[in-house]
This record gives sequence, C-alpha cells and structure tokens, in this order.
Amino acid sequence: MTLKIVLVDDHPVVRAGVRALVESADDLVVVGEASSADEAVQAVGAERPDVVLMDLSLGDGEGGIAATSRIRALPDPPAVLVLTTYDSESDILRALDAGAAGYLLKDTPPDQLFAGIHAVHRGEPALAPSVAAVLMRRASSPEPRMTEREVEVLELLADGLGNRELAKALFVSEATVKSHLSHIYGKLGVDTRAGAVAAAIEQRIIRR
Repeated sequence: MTLKIVLVDDHPVVRAGVRALVESADDLVVVGEASSADEAVQAVGAERPDVVLMDLSLGDGEGGIAATSRIRALPDPPAVLVLTTYDSESDILRALDAGAAGYLLKDTPPDQLFAGIHAVHRGEPALAPSVAAVLMRRASSPEPRMTEREVEVLELLADGLGNRELAKALFVSEATVKSHLSHIYGKLGVDTRAGAVAAAIEQRIIRR
C-alpha cells in the first residue's frame, strides 16, 4: 500500500528536499505541498492524504500547531506527524495537544522518518528520542515544581506587571526576569504570559 503524503513547510527548498527524500521510498508518494496553515487545510481537503508532515514554523501567519488542530478537526482527518527543528517542551506538548500523532526532528535519519510515517498511519506514536525523553521527564514529575521566586513572579504576572515593573518589584535585572519567565513557561508548557497565569491558576499554583 502506497501512503499519500502532504508536506507543510514554509521553505520551498526544504519542501523540495523532503519531497525527494520521501519519494525515495517505494511505498510513499507526495500528493501535495503547503506553506501556510490555510494552504495545508486546503491541500488536505483536496488530496485526502494518509499523513501530513508538519513543520511548526510557517512564517508570519498561523503556525503548525494551529494548522494541526484545524486539520484534525476535519472529517476523517489524516494523521499529522510533526517534522521540525524545535524540541522545547512547550512546542512538543502543544503539538501533541493539538492532535499530532508523532514528533520528529529534521535531523531524523531517513529510515526512522519512513518508519514514523507508517507508525502514525497505523495509529501508533512516533517520537524522536529527545522528544520521548522530555515526555518521560514530565511523566515522572507531572506537577510543575515552581521555586518560591517563580511563584512570586507568577503572582506579579497575574497583577499585570510588565518585565520592567517585575524587575523593579523583584530588585533584579530585566534579563533575570526573562530567565524566570522562560523557566516558568517550560514548566507549565505555555509560551505566553496570559497562558502562564491561566495555567498557574488552574493548577492552583497561585490563587485568584
């Protein structure tokens, strides 16, 4: 059985390379390409692929996570396999939450990419080793372990303070504030201030 693939990446050269690689396999064929979330949804509707290879960064518009969510909301949707350079915990969790069946990195060897495509089509997960390690760490410690200072930052975030105001309130530099925010985002699996506050309230890290 030959699987039909749609490639989603905003770089034409990258798409050309991935297409050549995918089609070097006897049982895989690329039936469509897209460079944006809208084009991805249109390509899936027109070509009815078995698997979508999805990059996370798609230029200035909606990214791969939004595209994945939209595709998975379609009737009888294809499996979505993320193929990207990003391996942060936040990106991984958001992609899987959006409905991605697998998450591979662009340095994945060809045979593992082919195996991943077939795995997600069968309904099985396909994860890069580093991605699996991130998920294992999170599974072993599902609750974010916030330091006292990080909880303090979250409280101030909930009060609407910006980075400069946070720095003044905590008597630290703005660079230190950004470092605290980065750690908080990673622990909560978010990438915005509003998302951090919402997650902290939901998980009862802070009270409001």
